[in-house]
Amino acid sequence: MIKRRLLVLISLMGIALGGAFVFFFYQVFFWDNTRFEENNVSIYIPTDSSPRELMHLLSPHLKSAENFRMAAQKKAYFDHIKPGKFTIPKGIGNNDLINLLRRGGEEIRVTFNNAERLENLAHKIALQIEADSLSLIKAFKDPEFLSEAGFNLDTALSMYLPNSYSFFWNTTAVEFRDRMAKEYQRFWNSKRLSQAEELGLNPQEVSALAAIVQRETLKPDERPRVAGVYLNRLRKRMRLQADPTVIYAMKQKFNNYDTIVRRVLYKDLRIQSPYNTYRNRGLPPGPIWMPDLGALEAVLNAEKHDFIYFVVDLSRPGYHAFARNLREHNKNKRNYVRWLNKKGIRR
Repeated sequence: MIKRRLLVLISLMGIALGGAFVFFFYQVFFWDNTRFEENNVSIYIPTDSSPRELMHLLSPHLKSAENFRMAAQKKAYFDHIKPGKFTIPKGIGNNDLINLLRRGGEEIRVTFNNAERLENLAHKIALQIEADSLSLIKAFKDPEFLSEAGFNLDTALSMYLPNSYSFFWNTTAVEFRDRMAKEYQRFWNSKRLSQAEELGLNPQEVSALAAIVQRETLKPDERPRVAGVYLNRLRKRMRLQADPTVIYAMKQKFNNYDTIVRRVLYKDLRIQSPYNTYRNRGLPPGPIWMPDLGALEAVLNAEKHDFIYFVVDLSRPGYHAFARNLREHNKNKRNYVRWLNKKGIRR
């Protein structure tokens, strides 16, 4: 009888211990281990993160960091931690979380535009991917790459076409640059190359002109007409006399690209710079701004007309009055100068 009771007791203890083990097992691997109110949270795991660094990132979002650690050790997850952006859904257990992290990071959308220099672009990109500004600038300006790709420091900005692109967050600076080179080649297909050739321009010259056009007018529907003016000037071997190039030359001369130039003065037109199109014929050495895709298309599909001058049109805010000859232009300009004088703005 005693022996039978002992066996029953041992059996009950085994069942209890087994139940406790099963309970503990499910608690560690399968029970909800998240502690945030949102539907999900995103974490960014840097390249070559250690288990300690990973736990520092995850702990604020977990009910039990220790349970996650145990599960990760059992599944040998810490042996190979993948970098990237990861979105963790609310209510997930450690087992599914580890599987999610093992699959690798998800793609993100990287968007950029309106960069005046490679340094500005690097700053914008560094805010969106793991690569920092210094590594990006180094990759952008790498002499060997520029030579092989057919660019130089003046034209390099034209390779980066503003848009939204899919990347992994842990993309390196070189990977980002190389991808942009491929996007550039994809954009400049046979049709666009043919359009540029008809204008007597190569892709980098189209970019340089598009940058001027975009800086001259805020109205996308006016860009093809402005582009036509500059193309007419190029054909006539006239100086482009574009104020935005003078502003860029001023910034470059004083190495202060944060300067806000509200008005170009006559004295500014004499500045010595290859970017000053009041002193030099033809296009500047490279783009003074990162032209958007619409500006590039405006040049490639420039309006054909006889206009060679334009000035602010006071009757249509944001637009310009165009002229075919100097007499027409001087009349438009006088109206503009009178308006400036009334406003107390000197030129």
